[in-house]
Amino acid sequence: MAMDGYRGFLGLLVSALLVGFLSVIFTLIWVLHYREGLGWDGSALEFNWHPVLVVTGFVFIQGIAVVVYRLPWTWKCSKLLMKSIHAGLNAVAAVLAIISLVAVFDFHDASKIPNMYSLHSWVGLTVVILYMLQLLLGFFIFLLPLAPPSLRALLMPIHVYSGILIFATVIATALMGVTEKLIFALKNPPYTTLPPEGVFANILGLLILVFGALICWIVTRPQWKRPKEPNLTLLQPNGGTPERVESSMAINFGKMDKSDSELNDETAARKRNVVALDEATQRSTM
Repeated sequence: MAMDGYRGFLGLLVSALLVGFLSVIFTLIWVLHYREGLGWDGSALEFNWHPVLVVTGFVFIQGIAVVVYRLPWTWKCSKLLMKSIHAGLNAVAAVLAIISLVAVFDFHDASKIPNMYSLHSWVGLTVVILYMLQLLLGFFIFLLPLAPPSLRALLMPIHVYSGILIFATVIATALMGVTEKLIFALKNPPYTTLPPEGVFANILGLLILVFGALICWIVTRPQWKRPKEPNLTLLQPNGGTPERVESSMAINFGKMDKSDSELNDETAARKRNVVALDEATQRSTM
């Protein structure tokens, strides 16, 4: 199935994947080279899991989940399969985001650092909660054959807008987190003197921002939207009633009804003509 501006789409998609992958690599280099590595012992090494898991799951994997419907070579796949892939990627991102929060709270509790006092923590926890709600509602309304088509049609624009809003908020929250970590961690030399770690982490922030911008641009272009599937009668997996009925079938049924009505009218007219002919014949013979 052809896509308008396919080369432009492909160029932006490859660029986004490259920048997103570099963001993950830069995050790993940051914590392994500048922040002394990873661990799970309540120390700063455990906290280092937070940026790694956020950038890997909440940024990169969620970004892929956002644009997965736009991939033209998947347009021949069933909508149910694409819904499952979309939900699966988002589920992986949600699990990694939750683990990243656990790492932060464990580190703060072990180090006697107060929780939930910064704007980064407020926005971060809020967007994780909204993301979980988005995932659960999407699973029960759009993936499972439970909600009526009218409800799906009503909530779909809200679901799409919420997904883009949450993703953009995650990008902003990640940038706040990078800046906050640099301000707290870089004391000698301070962050204001632009030490090598500060420059490196700033570049990481730019990569995250560019990745988010590319994903949002791709997903908001109407010419790259997945075409609607042909109108088919979709049966529920559990053998229930059809999810939606082919509109052309309804039209055909309407035509059939109309044809039957016209046929009945013609039959009645023929009967009247025969009766009139019989009456005329009888009068002529009298």
